[in-house]
Amino acid sequence: MKQESTPQAPAKTATKTPAALECRSLSKAYSSTRVVLDRLDFTLKAGEFIAIMGDSGVGKSTLLNLIAGLDHADSGDVLIDGTQIANLDDDTSTRLRREKLGFVFQAFHVLPHLTLAQNVALPLLLNGQTPTRAHHMLAAVGLKDRGNDLPRQLSGGELQRVAIARALVHQPKLILADEPTGNLDPDTAHEVLALLREETKANGAATMMVTHSEAAAAVADRVLVLSNGKLHPLHATSAPALRQNHE
Repeated sequence: MKQESTPQAPAKTATKTPAALECRSLSKAYSSTRVVLDRLDFTLKAGEFIAIMGDSGVGKSTLLNLIAGLDHADSGDVLIDGTQIANLDDDTSTRLRREKLGFVFQAFHVLPHLTLAQNVALPLLLNGQTPTRAHHMLAAVGLKDRGNDLPRQLSGGELQRVAIARALVHQPKLILADEPTGNLDPDTAHEVLALLREETKANGAATMMVTHSEAAAAVADRVLVLSNGKLHPLHATSAPALRQNHE
């Protein structure tokens, strides 16, 4: 007797996880003689921590602002977690930044009329989450008992730590950090960078950090240099070599 063959289930197609960040032919110029980004192509995967170095004025902060949607490129595309931000309306763009981005600004942008705990909790409240993690993040940056203080009671280095705690509190998928250790002493800088790296790896996030500091860059998985409108690998002193030099 001929046995009937058992039908096999169709093979499952693997779903490709989008990159945390993708820049496609990104260009930005402030004049015909000052081109800061020239058809820049770049991909940042989930779990990666990279450092961007380069001379002052080459466009490092401009690149972060374009990625965050705080400035507009002349041409090219930015995709965050697979979403092309240029196609979004204002409300959707704001929601994407609020949910998926954490930004550490050079100028802190801490709200002066809110306590430290309220400042750090702001991303959680805007995303409809409970603010309990704010106190955990303040403790993680060495400000455990300062939650009720106002920003005017803090030093520049302490304000920098508040800004970092606020950028990490809602566990964003993409962290953009503009000179996050510029106002910190070496020991505190080391602790904060370790926290940035730990949060990146633990949450499957990705971090792009702009820095002039080799010690800060040593924490990164890879180091890139922005020059002539492009990102280039730092061949002479790779991230592992930098790490070894600063251990």
